Amino acid sequence: MNGIGTSRDRRGRWLWIALAAPGAVWLIVLFVVPFYAMLAVAGGGINSFFETAVPTWNPLQWSSANLSVVWQDIAGTGAYLGAPALRTLLYTAAATIISLAIAYPVAYFVSRYAGRRKALMLVLLIAPFWVSYMMRMLAWIDLLQQGGFVNSALSFVGLSGSTDWLGGKSVTVIFGLVYGYIPYLILVLYAGLDRIDGSLLEAARDLGLGRWRTFWRVTVPLSKPTIIAGTFITVLPMLGDYFTNQLLSAAPGTTMIGNAIEGQLQSAGETGQGAVVSLMLLVVLLIPMTYYALSTARASREFA
Repeated sequence: MNGIGTSRDRRGRWLWIALAAPGAVWLIVLFVVPFYAMLAVAGGGINSFFETAVPTWNPLQWSSANLSVVWQDIAGTGAYLGAPALRTLLYTAAATIISLAIAYPVAYFVSRYAGRRKALMLVLLIAPFWVSYMMRMLAWIDLLQQGGFVNSALSFVGLSGSTDWLGGKSVTVIFGLVYGYIPYLILVLYAGLDRIDGSLLEAARDLGLGRWRTFWRVTVPLSKPTIIAGTFITVLPMLGDYFTNQLLSAAPGTTMIGNAIEGQLQSAGETGQGAVVSLMLLVVLLIPMTYYALSTARASREFA
């Protein structure tokens, strides 16, 4: 009997290995290998003739020259990376707050009051994913240009209709980030709010809490993990975004850290420095991701 049980355990173990193998191969090919290549470029050198990056694949031979240059660009004389980094944090914080202010009421309404139209509402929420991000941003260019719909609408209601929204305005970039990433946040918030047990809300009402007090004392605390998860899902891509600013502004006064990295990667002789900045951004992003993973695991243990 022990031999049969051992054989079954062995077959079960190989079955799970076989099921996990495609995902593991996919992860290695599309994440581990490119990540190591980035490390090799960051620690490598430059071809003096073509001014192209020369990766160093042996970790023992990695150089810190690119790191030293990047550090001077951040904190040394003539540093220029500090302003885009700070601007990225401010833009991301503003866009996240606006996104939450819009997404939470929408997700709450769909989860609680959509009724039989819930499926239709979900289709409408998912619809933006069917259009590429670039096409959605290009649509905003038509709306925000000098003779576009936004200026025409402002002129119709008696306000200034000659604002150059695409001329390097921070508000344009912020609302572009909101528009680009808010669908992700709405879907995550909806998934969390829809799982809240309705009997808990009814019990709060039976105990004398009004509609608003039930919302603030029951719904919001129960949806806190979902709010955190949705915030991370939107904040992380916002911090590395460069395409939104490039399309809606492309002005030095609105440059984000993603635009700075793109400029380094496209400049002769600065590819290694761009790789270093990308790795530094990744390290910064790992801090909140690690915190979220640990807090989620802690909450799961407490719930169990």
